[in-house]
Amino acid sequence: MKIAAKKVIIYSMLGLMQVGMFSSVAAASPRHEDPPRFEQRNDQHQRDRERERAHKIQEENKRHEKEMKRYPFESKKHWRERQKNENERHKRAIHEIMEMRHR
Repeated sequence: MKIAAKKVIIYSMLGLMQVGMFSSVAAASPRHEDPPRFEQRNDQHQRDRERERAHKIQEENKRHEKEMKRYPFESKKHWRERQKNENERHKRAIHEIMEMRHR
């Protein structure tokens, strides 16, 4: 019985030592809760660029809508030609704004 009790005590102490060693290693390891600061700044910069891009697209759409309307003094032929040119210009402008996203 004495031998069994000694073994239980020794194995219990070894288990506690292993748990103690593991807890110190776990406490020393870096935590991954928050991303590093430089990533947060980059995310903020990216959000600012996205917000600016969305604002430019909105402004371009308003300008395009205004230009597509027919002026009272304008003939149908001239209006259709202006619409055609405006549509091409609008497509180019939107394309340029979207390319800003990838720079």
